Amino acid sequence: MVKMGKDYYDILGIAKGASEDDVKKAYRKQALRFHPDKNKSPGAEDKFKEIAEAYDVLSDPDKKDIYDRYGEEGLKGGGGPPGGGGGGPGGPGNFSYSFQGDPHVIFSEFFGGRNPFEQFFGGQNGGMGENMETDDPFAGFGMAGGGMGGFPRSFGSGMGGMGPHSSVVKKPQDPPVVHDLNVTLEEVLSGCLKKMKVSRKRLNPDGRTNRIEHKILEVQIKKGWKEGTKITFPKEGDETPTNIPADVVFVLKDKTHLKFKRDGSNIVYTATISLRDALCGCTINVPTLDGRSLTVSTTDIVQPGMKRRINGEGLPHPKRPDRRGDLLVEYEVKFPERLSQSARDTIARVLLRS
Repeated sequence: MVKMGKDYYDILGIAKGASEDDVKKAYRKQALRFHPDKNKSPGAEDKFKEIAEAYDVLSDPDKKDIYDRYGEEGLKGGGGPPGGGGGGPGGPGNFSYSFQGDPHVIFSEFFGGRNPFEQFFGGQNGGMGENMETDDPFAGFGMAGGGMGGFPRSFGSGMGGMGPHSSVVKKPQDPPVVHDLNVTLEEVLSGCLKKMKVSRKRLNPDGRTNRIEHKILEVQIKKGWKEGTKITFPKEGDETPTNIPADVVFVLKDKTHLKFKRDGSNIVYTATISLRDALCGCTINVPTLDGRSLTVSTTDIVQPGMKRRINGEGLPHPKRPDRRGDLLVEYEVKFPERLSQSARDTIARVLLRS
């Protein structure tokens, strides 16, 4: 059984398999009920953020599909259900989700304005109570919900063009902004926190002009993550009056290492030996990723392409970080550039006897 973690459906008060329209209606109801401007009870701010995260996942078909199959762990961990299967057809593969959105921005985009309470009610509660416990916050005004983003269908002629014959154009979201995130093999071995500074445009309160804003995005690199793993920060791109900000996506890239190459969860070390050592046997010191040195001996003739495997000295498996891959030692034979005639004759005599 997949461990679900957070139950986004329960947070919004809907059943699994709810339609897109059901998700929107549920978000409208819960977001208005727990908005910190109207709900002053302890924990309302955290609940409001939790509702925004649930809506962010369930309103996105790709995120919702991964969540439905693998739960919060599969959605946020970049893997499938425990025991494997994440890399198969339709699995999440290297996808990794982390909610970094501003719940107030999501609320504003959904309702088309920063403060729908003030827009509709002139800043008054309208007698509904501070926490807005009613199932439909607009019920006390004789309005039926159902418009875009949960707006009522008709408000008369004084609502900025939101009358019964108006059409609402949904703002498009800009394509993802993709950045490479370079990591060393040592960082993949132990895991680390990367802080990435981004600059983006943010709208001013007037909703028309913008400013440049700097933000630090924290990326938690988990042990064993593969090159190509994607970490997505929703809606952290430029914001304009006509767009939904793009998602910012970081893609893991391995830095070139001086000693090792990566092969999945294994690492490869190339040991250069002389022709004499290749024929007569040798002992070499092999470095490890964590700074130790291992002694590896061979009495066999080193054949072309020969490798030695040292178990458990590679990188952690991304889905089982308590287990590690192997360290593969590849032998590269260095031939002499020249031989004296006497050396040639000696080698020829020896090889004739073998």
